[in-house]
Amino acid sequence: METIAVVLKQPEQVELSRLALTRPTADDVVVDVEWSGVSTGTERLLWSGRMPPFPGMGYPLVPGYESVGRVVEAGSSSGLHAGQRVFVPGAKCFGDVRGLFGASASRLVVPVKRVVPLDQNLGDRGILLALAATAYHAISARGATAPNCIVGHGVLGRLLARLSIAVGNDPPVVWEKNPARVGGAVGYGVLDPEHDTCRNYGSIYDVSGDCNLLDSLIGRLAPGGEIVLAGFYGEPLSFAFPPAFMREARMRVAAEWQPADLIATKALIEAGRLSLDGLITHHHDVREAADAYRTAFEDAACLKMVLNWSSLS
Repeated sequence: METIAVVLKQPEQVELSRLALTRPTADDVVVDVEWSGVSTGTERLLWSGRMPPFPGMGYPLVPGYESVGRVVEAGSSSGLHAGQRVFVPGAKCFGDVRGLFGASASRLVVPVKRVVPLDQNLGDRGILLALAATAYHAISARGATAPNCIVGHGVLGRLLARLSIAVGNDPPVVWEKNPARVGGAVGYGVLDPEHDTCRNYGSIYDVSGDCNLLDSLIGRLAPGGEIVLAGFYGEPLSFAFPPAFMREARMRVAAEWQPADLIATKALIEAGRLSLDGLITHHHDVREAADAYRTAFEDAACLKMVLNWSSLS
């Protein structure tokens, strides 16, 4: 069995390659991918060559953790059936080629415990499930406080704001300096941080990925306030100690979602409490993957890029 996969041969070199697939077992499903998303966090770092040391890192690799497709073969113990639409958050089925995170391919062999059945009507918006679960994980961690301020109005920032409201919190303020990304707020306000006079936020969630913001964020905290690092950072972070000391500032790193976060997020979507509308802005045929990746990372108007795999079926 073979697949056609997006392969990062080296930084900024994206190709489609035909790869052999690992033989499925009774605990696996085979999925034909319909759509996959391009991450502007981890995949940008992989594409640019700035990814810090990370398990499984190295080139060539198959990226991606945001794929939606249909089951074409289900192991006897899987509980799934052919034709069922599922979300795939990654795969390691390419032999000697690394899968980090390995979901951007036309066909995948995945352990059934990794896939999530989806409503058939969700369509390509299903690729957003991992990002939504990442946002849910950040705000639902033990001892977490709801975001009063969110830094960055990309897809993750929007999902954080929508999710926080969906679970009953007050609407946050969202900071965005790029005029191309100010629009699209649903139930909350977006403004340039230079126009925000607040200096006593109890909780600031940073999803910008900017390694140089900590000092300015600490300056906006209330005493005992918390900064949540919910983005992904390619360089070491540092901050001046005295202002943090005077505010007795706290910092928390929000890590990757867990299976329970996917389940909870899916339930919010199915209940109509969390909308994924208006977040996907660009589609490219996967045969134009090299151009799609560059657009996703260099065009500020591109909130979320989706690769369409239908032309290869």
